[in-house]
Amino acid sequence: MEKEKSLREAVHAYFCEQMKLGRLAAGNYINQSEICQELNISKAPLRDALIQLETEGFVTIQPRKGVLINSMNLQDVKEAYDLLAALESSAMLAAFDRINTDHIEQMKRINNKLLTTLENGQFDQYYQLNTAFHQIFLELAENSLLLDITSPIMQRLYNFPLRTYVVEWEKINLAEHTRLIDSIQKGNFRAAASILQFEHWSFSLHKNHIRQFYQL
Repeated sequence: MEKEKSLREAVHAYFCEQMKLGRLAAGNYINQSEICQELNISKAPLRDALIQLETEGFVTIQPRKGVLINSMNLQDVKEAYDLLAALESSAMLAAFDRINTDHIEQMKRINNKLLTTLENGQFDQYYQLNTAFHQIFLELAENSLLLDITSPIMQRLYNFPLRTYVVEWEKINLAEHTRLIDSIQKGNFRAAASILQFEHWSFSLHKNHIRQFYQL
């Protein structure tokens, strides 16, 4: 059982990497036989990985037609932002009594590294750091289902495929991070939750930059 799970996870990771690099592009069907041959695997772990990817929103399994890699339109982005706004603000309120000085200092360090990687054009590393920043308080909410939901949404938004970031927009996001940290440091967790819900994940506030980022 563990071997099957490990193989499924490896195939899932392969798909994510190929989509990130743009080798499996949105709007195309997956050549399952070709991938089975390339990875030297049977169809069972491939099927399991594809079912997981469909659950996460990356693909659509179409009976008798194949597996389609999903594209993302403006409405998809809006729905993702609305969901993350609700989930992350709730997570902040749930985590408030567990966030300590070490967590705050960690958030500050990551935010400083984010600015450096952004200015150096290290966008893959920027995505990983940005995810780590949010994971600090998401994990402290101690809700495993919340993590299972938010992680693929953020990956699909920013790493599917890996995009060239809009530096001006990201600096706005990093300024919001700074204000978020400041609110946490002052013990004002309602203000921190409000920043996440009504600013950081506000589709209407960021709509123009979203259009530019996704070329929509």
